[in-house]
Amino acid sequence: MGSKQPVSVLVVIHTRDGQALLLERADKPGYWQSVTGSREGDEDLLDTARRELAEETGLDAERYVLSDWHKVNRYEIYEHWRHRYPEGVTHNDEHVFGLLLDEPCEVKLAPREHLGYRWLPWDEAAALVFSPSNAEALRALPQRLGLKAV
Repeated sequence: MGSKQPVSVLVVIHTRDGQALLLERADKPGYWQSVTGSREGDEDLLDTARRELAEETGLDAERYVLSDWHKVNRYEIYEHWRHRYPEGVTHNDEHVFGLLLDEPCEVKLAPREHLGYRWLPWDEAAALVFSPSNAEALRALPQRLGLKAV
C-alpha cells in the first residue's frame, strides 16, 4: 500500500515566447509531461512546486518567476499508479503553477524519473503530453503570455 498524498502540483516550465519544457517518464517511456509531483507532509504547495522543480530539472525556482495559476484539476488516478496511494484513494487534486524562463536551457534530469527532455512550442507540447490537464495548461500559455494564438 502506497503513501503518496492525492494532492499534487503540475508546473509548466515555459519561456516568454511560449516554448515549453517536457520530460519523458522513465516508468512509462513515450509518456511526456511537465514537472509533476505529490505534496510531502504538510508542505505549502509553492514549496512542493519548488522541490519538484529542483528534483526533476535541477532548476532553482528562486532564480525565475514561479507563479500559482490558481487552477485545480481533480482527476481519477490512472489504475496503474493507484498502488502508490493509500487504500481506497481514486482521485487526485492537481494544483497548476508556471515557471517563466527567459529562454530554453539545459536541465539536469532525475535519472530514475525521466529518460529525456525537449523544448517545444506550446501547441506541439500540448499535442504530445499524455495528461489532459497538462495539455489544457499548455494550451492556456498564449493567453497567459499575451501571445497571439495561431
